[in-house]
Amino acid sequence: MTILLQFLILLMVIQHASFATQEGGLTLADCYALSLKQSETIAIQKELIEEAEGRFLRALSVVLPHASFSSSDKRQDGSGGSAFTLKEVPERKFVLNQNLFSGFKEIAAMASVRAEKKQRTHEKTRAEQLLLVDVANAFYLLLEQHEDLETLGTTRTTLLERMEELKEREKLGRSRPSEVVSAEAQLRRVEAEIERVRSQKVIARQLLEFLTGRDPIEEITDSEPSLPSLETEEKHLTKAGKRPDVQAAEEAWRAAQKKVSVARGALFPTVALEGNYYVERAGAAEDVNWDVALKVDAPIFQGGDHAGAMKEATARERQAKLQYQKAERAASLDIRDATARLKAAVARSAALEKAMKASEEDYRFQVEDYRLSLVNNLDVLQALQALQEARREYLHATYEAKRLYWQLRIATGETL
Repeated sequence: MTILLQFLILLMVIQHASFATQEGGLTLADCYALSLKQSETIAIQKELIEEAEGRFLRALSVVLPHASFSSSDKRQDGSGGSAFTLKEVPERKFVLNQNLFSGFKEIAAMASVRAEKKQRTHEKTRAEQLLLVDVANAFYLLLEQHEDLETLGTTRTTLLERMEELKEREKLGRSRPSEVVSAEAQLRRVEAEIERVRSQKVIARQLLEFLTGRDPIEEITDSEPSLPSLETEEKHLTKAGKRPDVQAAEEAWRAAQKKVSVARGALFPTVALEGNYYVERAGAAEDVNWDVALKVDAPIFQGGDHAGAMKEATARERQAKLQYQKAERAASLDIRDATARLKAAVARSAALEKAMKASEEDYRFQVEDYRLSLVNNLDVLQALQALQEARREYLHATYEAKRLYWQLRIATGETL
């Protein structure tokens, strides 16, 4: 196999390298779906939503009537001669309690818990989005290490072929022994780099297996080899307010506002209705089958307890408002930073692609000139090394742009 043929193989690897060529390779969407099922963080967020639903039911129960059955048997030191001196006083009754007014605390509490549930739902959505960043980083890192390993492997094969040609030329007196040694030295450096990249590929694979719960992951494939066209920064910034973490902070602020109303409601009197229906009674009230009582409890002085609760709730409401404003500004900053990094990465990738193509031409010319004895072996080896470095830099820049693309998508609150 000639060096020119090896060079053509290198070009084919550059243009068509892919981790998975067979059907069934996991795509980014597949890995993300697996990670959603595997993630303990998402499961915890689901439980927090269930917890908020439980608090809502508890708040609702205060508004609804409470019914119960009460049974008691009283024994006393009596003579039993009258209804007031019975030795045994049994009582069986149905009890109904209904809260009529308590300063609208229950309504405010339900509204607060409803806002908290929305907050937890938005937090769960944001956790799912951030998980996509981790999956995309691991996914494209594994693809990058695989293609990097293929590039180094092709370079190694080319160097081995070149050493064979140099040895043949040495026998004919057309090459010096030092040229073979130089090629071998470069070959050993490439082999050492192959081992380093191979270990990084194993680490990247283990990370993706950890996120997805799939062990082992045999093949993955990039279903979107090229990046879509980018929108303007201004259009991205319009999505900052709709990001789930910003919406969660807004709902937390609303919940804090309602808790102020709950604390304020403690200043109002409470009115409750209590009714009893007796199944069994003894003594003087034996003939009384039911009774109803209207209870009014008006707070007068509680030693500053209500004032302290109001002050505490108001301070927390202001904190929640500031957190919401901070979340809005942080979202806008994330979008600006992600947009700037992605634009720079795309521009760098385009420049490195041109540099790679120029290195391809340079290597091809160096090989042809060497056969015409116009250049020496060192020039060819330097051109091959430059091509290898250009190819690897282009790979790194391309996959860095893909990772940054998903970071921008998540910064704007978008997913797959």
